[in-house]
Amino acid sequence: MHDTYRTHDTISTARQALTSTGAYLMPPDRVTAYACPDGDGLARFAAHWEKLAPDPYAARNGTRRLRRYGSFTLSPADGRLAPLPHGAFVQPEDTNPLYVDVDRHFEPLTGAFTRDPVFRALVRLLGELAGCLDEADEWTVLVHPFRVVAPAGAQGSPTPEGRHRDGVTLVSSLLVGRRNATGGRSAVYTPEGAEVLATTLSEPGALLLGDDRRTLHEVSPIRPLAPGETARRDVLVTTLMPRR
Repeated sequence: MHDTYRTHDTISTARQALTSTGAYLMPPDRVTAYACPDGDGLARFAAHWEKLAPDPYAARNGTRRLRRYGSFTLSPADGRLAPLPHGAFVQPEDTNPLYVDVDRHFEPLTGAFTRDPVFRALVRLLGELAGCLDEADEWTVLVHPFRVVAPAGAQGSPTPEGRHRDGVTLVSSLLVGRRNATGGRSAVYTPEGAEVLATTLSEPGALLLGDDRRTLHEVSPIRPLAPGETARRDVLVTTLMPRR
């Protein structure tokens, strides 16, 4: 089990940053202490990224991206996580300029992914953090495991839409892995364009958090370090908003 006092300090620090600046970078050791205290869980969790499916919508804009998608409800009272029927992913107006009012259909999350204790612990952690931003009898949780690929001699764009919102309350990005990649700088901004936080997620377990209601975010392209080989960046993007 994770250390109760350390967990309380981790959550308190993150909440304070989210309510004051609107963004926070949770260090990998704090994330893994909460989600995989045995020390090996994150490496096992990363194996799910080998079973993602091509994203045909990103491909139309020249981005090679693999992903899956799923949605859940989360009860703040008891941490119960329940799947919702699989359907299209639709972002609200004035959020993602590439896909306004577009119903995007992705392959569902695998059963092994949704049963993984690391995934379920991460969602519980995010539920504890989202509570400092809004009140909810129940959260809607949207889950997107991504792999962005940069072929030899080219680049891969984690956010081809540029600086944007997701139309939720809490947005999070967990680095699961990188290989042969340079770039991928994550940045969070105020609506006026001031930079709130910028970092390159380089160590698995690093968790970038943002108050999506009052910030925007983007990630710079990745490129291969070794020019003759492919680069990749694996992340888990999870968002929460009150269920309507």
